[in-house]
Amino acid sequence: MRFLSILILSSHATTILASGCSEPIAISNNLPANASAPVLEAFVSFSIELAFFPDFAGNLSAPNVFSNNLLNNLGNLTGTKPYIRVGGNTQDYALYNASLSVATNGTYNLSRSADYPTTLFIGPSFFESYATWPNTLFSHGFNLGNNQSIGQQTLLATVPLACKALENGKLYNWELGNEPDLYSTSSQGPVRLSTWNESLYVNEWLNGTRTIKGLLAAACPNMTAPENYGYLAPSFAGTNNHLNAVVTWHDDLDADKDIRLISSHNYIGGATQPGVTLQGTLMNHSSTVASIAPQLNESRLLANYSIPFILGETNSLYNEGAPGLSNAFGAALWGIDFNLWCASQGIRRTHMHMGTDYRYASWQPINTNKTTIGTKPPYYGNIAVAAMMGNITAANVSISNIPQSSIYDASYATYVNDKLARIAVINMREYNYTTNGSALSIRPSSSYSFSLPGGYGSHVTVQRLIANGSDAISGITFDGYSYNYELNHGKPVLLKNVTRGETLGIWGDVVTVDVPDSSAAILNII
Repeated sequence: MRFLSILILSSHATTILASGCSEPIAISNNLPANASAPVLEAFVSFSIELAFFPDFAGNLSAPNVFSNNLLNNLGNLTGTKPYIRVGGNTQDYALYNASLSVATNGTYNLSRSADYPTTLFIGPSFFESYATWPNTLFSHGFNLGNNQSIGQQTLLATVPLACKALENGKLYNWELGNEPDLYSTSSQGPVRLSTWNESLYVNEWLNGTRTIKGLLAAACPNMTAPENYGYLAPSFAGTNNHLNAVVTWHDDLDADKDIRLISSHNYIGGATQPGVTLQGTLMNHSSTVASIAPQLNESRLLANYSIPFILGETNSLYNEGAPGLSNAFGAALWGIDFNLWCASQGIRRTHMHMGTDYRYASWQPINTNKTTIGTKPPYYGNIAVAAMMGNITAANVSISNIPQSSIYDASYATYVNDKLARIAVINMREYNYTTNGSALSIRPSSSYSFSLPGGYGSHVTVQRLIANGSDAISGITFDGYSYNYELNHGKPVLLKNVTRGETLGIWGDVVTVDVPDSSAAILNII
């Protein structure tokens, strides 16, 4: 339930003017029927554009410590550092050049994309980047898009290099091809004929994966053992493109029983789509529900294969995000709702995609002539989701959606070993500091009441995700901490001017929390 309030914010006091009344929402002590199956380890994970992976990870002589600090922060919350998928569009452009003295050599064709190179060569030193982040698992994406002789030569040359880089426990999974459902229709240029269909794809994929296994047997034989060998697949761009994922499974895509995770990609909209806004597209629970519904239907149709369904690549707006939307604090709030909704509906892991200079990236790994190195608003949403999950390695963690009456509200419960542990509340009503704010501003707030089961003591603790408004791109904190690059290279820094350590009393089994517009709160019940 929700009460409408007004918060008058100053440096010394907060005044709440509440109105409205409704019954508190009853929260079950035990795992409710609508809760998800337990999420997988590293639910909060990332997908990094292959061409930019060396920017994010660095190399042996200059590892990217900033990126590793940000990954460690998430690992400290969930028990496992995020799993890293290295792939994306550029995995299907990547060709190997053994004489290349640098990790990558890319050429941009602005008529195809201004955001990543569509002619790309990788050299031997590319694979050094897999050695820079300790205790991190990676998937490496091989090129299926180029089916000419140079593409085959690249596969033959890079499988041994990739397996040497990822042996000894660094491999998450392999991937062959990115979004092959778009190969005959891609706006960057088709790489297959219009006759491209599911059976042709399955035939190519099986031939390719069998070639990979043969190369592994020669170069890294231990990586062909069942516990060390498997794929993300089919890595389609969506559910309504030229190929149908369900048909590929009927055509025996998993004939060799080596697909470990069913992977699909999702974006809630396009960066240049007419009518895309923070409030109408991102900070809108109904928009999130509608966006993921096709994947949920697909996961149900494939459920009889008993393979976990994940989003191997996802983020806010395709084409690398939109400035003022994907890089604003509102996108962090969207990220909390989106990820928790996915978790509550049985999506077992999400890989948030990013690349150098991408607007929706959780962080910018290096300085460029376009973007300054730094932690971006979406990362704070990643942190909040990780905090809501807790240590996934220590217990079974399930998420349950708590329905709200407004499309601008979302709430969820975390169950640890089937017992209630945390509640998240996201108030997605847009509050733009640049247009509405001042040093002494009136910022609306809403009150949310929950009826808790008995036996939970007299109070709960609160962690808040807050910024000056939904349009903020800096000044963000979670539970009083900043993860900004300029403070301590991405390590958490407790700010002195932010309130934390808040507790709320439980009165007659009811707890009520006030959440300012464009912010979120986590209630720790135990």
